[in-house]
Amino acid sequence: MTSLLLHTCCAPCATGCIEHWQGQGMEPTLFWYNPNIHAYAEHQRRLQTLQEWAKKAGLPLIVAEGYDVVDYFRAVVGNERERCGYCFRLRLSMTAAVAKLRGFEAFATTLLISPYQNQGLLKQAGEEVAQKQGIRFAFEDLRPCYAESRRASKELDLYRQEYCGCIYSEWERVSRSSRKASGSVFRMDE
Repeated sequence: MTSLLLHTCCAPCATGCIEHWQGQGMEPTLFWYNPNIHAYAEHQRRLQTLQEWAKKAGLPLIVAEGYDVVDYFRAVVGNERERCGYCFRLRLSMTAAVAKLRGFEAFATTLLISPYQNQGLLKQAGEEVAQKQGIRFAFEDLRPCYAESRRASKELDLYRQEYCGCIYSEWERVSRSSRKASGSVFRMDE
């Protein structure tokens, strides 16, 4: 089996990715590094849910120490329209570095299952990082597995978040709700 360090954004997305990667002959280890998740209480709730699920599922989990939200903000402030690319590169860079340091053969991310993430941008960021770090990025469009991951996470009663994680995505979620209620058409990029 090929050892795979799987950057994990949350337990619900991991449920749909683990089975896929195992079916591809990979032996995944979950990796938590998500300095983009705001607020800290949300970060901790997602981490705790992942830790509990990984333990029950018998999956190895590596948790990056600390909460590097300042690094995330330094990368994206002033570049909000390109924030997802910065965010992907930040998280995948750490994943690749840890994978290489610990002797994994490849790395990937659970973000590949999300229909809300830009797959082309994820692939580009992953390949850039892989080339710099000298380790393989396992890219597959896992969005067809998303419905099953939602079903499984509901069945397992896992906490499911309502936004990607960053303060901007939370603002967009709240803003959409407010616009629907008020009829406003204000957008963040205006």
